[in-house]
Amino acid sequence: MSEPRIITDFDAPRAASTTRSVMKKLPVVTLAFWIMKIAATTLGETAGDLFAQTLKLGYFLTTIVLFSIFVVTLLVQLRSKRYNPFFYWTVILSTSMAGTTMSDFMNRDASAKYLSAGATSLGWGPQGLGLGYPVGAAVLISVLLAIFAVWKSSGMTFQIRDIVTFRGEALFWSAILVSNTLGTSMGDFLSDSSGLGYAGAALLVVGLLMVLVALMKVPTVPNVALFWIAFVLTRPLGATAGDFLTKPVAKGGLDLGTLGSSLVLLVVLFGMTTYAHVRERRSEAAQAQPAEVSRRAG
Repeated sequence: MSEPRIITDFDAPRAASTTRSVMKKLPVVTLAFWIMKIAATTLGETAGDLFAQTLKLGYFLTTIVLFSIFVVTLLVQLRSKRYNPFFYWTVILSTSMAGTTMSDFMNRDASAKYLSAGATSLGWGPQGLGLGYPVGAAVLISVLLAIFAVWKSSGMTFQIRDIVTFRGEALFWSAILVSNTLGTSMGDFLSDSSGLGYAGAALLVVGLLMVLVALMKVPTVPNVALFWIAFVLTRPLGATAGDFLTKPVAKGGLDLGTLGSSLVLLVVLFGMTTYAHVRERRSEAAQAQPAEVSRRAG
């Protein structure tokens, strides 16, 4: 039985022919993909806060460090000749961590309400731009739309399974980074400023995701749009889940701490990535076997 695909069939007729002739670099989007995405973005939230707040590096310095890590992991992914779950999900994680601190640096300032317990400053460098969540979100949405405009004008496919060129991957990962940063801003606004709290914000995002699933049945709604909306929305879900795990009980959290929560999430994500890696290698072996038999017969 084939795995259920969730918001994937952007361009099915062309995908059927293209994926047979090229080595895929990106995963098929299944239910497992979305579970791993939420785990990675939750870990990105807790790990980003671990560096910026718990270790008191501050938003500016942490953004520089985590963005540099993103560039390194992206180069490894781009140089890979085929899809490798460890490479792919490491980049997703690095975009989530960098997106957390990039969002915090854009939206927050040096006021005491953004400091962790016992902290007196946000670390070295500028103390945040203080744009606020609405302005920060507007900036990020504009950047994301600009990326999609360039992507569309290039004539390259939005179908993930068909992205095999360097330029296509570069556009894809640019959109991923901005999407995760935008999702962080949305998550922080919903959980901190909207009055919904962590649980209420998470329930709202889950409800919106269920609406997207229902819209998959509507022929006039393009699945490619649903995918990117879902990709953005799973980030605030991860952000609110991360805040729920780490924030004090008095603020509605579980007070597990950024370090403990990050380690648990890292183990979960590593286990799921290892499973995906094993399945990928088995799938490749199964596909290669008929070809080898045919070659010997010939």
